[in-house]
Formats: sequence, C-alpha cells, structure tokens
Amino acid sequence: MSNGLSGEHFLPARRALADDVYDAVLGLLMDQVIEPGSRASIDGIARELNVSPTPVREALVRLESEGLVVKKALKGYTASSLLDSEGLRQLFEMRRLLEPYAARNASGELDAETLHELEELVEAMHRSGQAAHTGEDRFKDYKDFANQDADFHRIIAEHSGNILLADAISRLRAHMHQYRIYFKHGMVEETSGEHEAVLEALRSGKPAAAEKAMLDHITKSYLRTAASLESEEKVG
Repeated sequence: MSNGLSGEHFLPARRALADDVYDAVLGLLMDQVIEPGSRASIDGIARELNVSPTPVREALVRLESEGLVVKKALKGYTASSLLDSEGLRQLFEMRRLLEPYAARNASGELDAETLHELEELVEAMHRSGQAAHTGEDRFKDYKDFANQDADFHRIIAEHSGNILLADAISRLRAHMHQYRIYFKHGMVEETSGEHEAVLEALRSGKPAAAEKAMLDHITKSYLRTAASLESEEKVG
C-alpha cells in the first residue's frame, strides 16, 4: 500500500522539515535555552522538538558553519560562547565593511513595494521596542524587535546585487541576535531614528547617502552595544 508520499512530494517536505528544525534549534540558542558554552545534545534536542535526530544533526552542522555551535571530537556539539569585547569589535568591523556597501548598491534598486516593506518594518520595530519597556513579556517583545531589525538589514542586503555579500551579512546577523541580552532603555529611540535615516536615504536613490546612513547606524549601534557589554562585564 502506498503511503501517499511520492519522491516529488517527499523531498520538498523533507527540506521544509530541515529548515523548520534549523529555525527551532537557532531559536533555542538565541533564547539561551541552550546556554552559551553548554552541550547541545542531538538526542535531547530531538526529544524537545519531537523530531528524529537526523534533522537536528543537519541543523547543528549548519550552525557550526555559522559559528554558533562548536563540534569537539568525542564530545559532540556545544553552544558557542558569547563574544567578548574584542570579538564584538571584530564583528562590527565586518559589518562596517559590508553593510554600507550593500546599502550603496541597493540604493536605486528598491521598488515601491520593497520600500513599503522596509517602512513597515521600521514602524514595527518602534512598536516592539516600546513594548519591550512597557509590556508584560519584555523578552518576547525585544525578540520581535531583533527579528524585525534582522529582516530590515536582510532585505537591503538581498537587493545589493551580490548573493555572496547578502549571505555573509546574514551570517553576521545570527551572531548579533545573541546580544539582545544587552538591550537597554533608550536604544529604541536612537535605533528607530537611524533606521528611518537609512530608509530615507534609500528612498532618495542616492548611493552615497545610503552608504553614509548605514555606516552611521552601524557605528552608533556598536558604541551602544559595547557600552552595555562593558557595564555587564564590570557587574559580573
């Protein structure tokens, strides 16, 4: 008796499952359910997600290539530790090299629909950021803010005309999610204004303006995050 799954339908379904499991494991790392430096058990994660070990193993291989987990001989996978101050500096140095150039290339290439999507993300980030300070589920609201921020930068990178550049930026954004724990009051207003400046520069179709606005945003974002990290290290 046929199980109703032809090869034509099974392969896309399998890819969809692998992507879903990858997203779920990434979420466990970003939310620090799997804490930095702790073991990422394939069998344990599979039980948590109610899936077989195979897609979990595939997800961890992908995450290892992105630097979010580390595989050690005879020990399996562990979640990567948070970057220290020097690691954070290097991360933002890469962002300063890549993202302004992506914004420059994307300027003039965004249609009205894409610009509207970016505008909606800026508005959504403002709402999520405000809710993170006043709502009952502060962590969820900031998670929403971080995801919307990632989408904003991803869309710009994807319109840079360079697939490899967009992929590199996407990988760097995964590391940035880990720094949501350093989110402080006042960052929303500053970040929102910077995103609006980037959007306005993109809307103007002036490459130099888009490049400058993105560089300004990333530089200020680094200064905010580094200051928060420094204060946490002093407390610790």
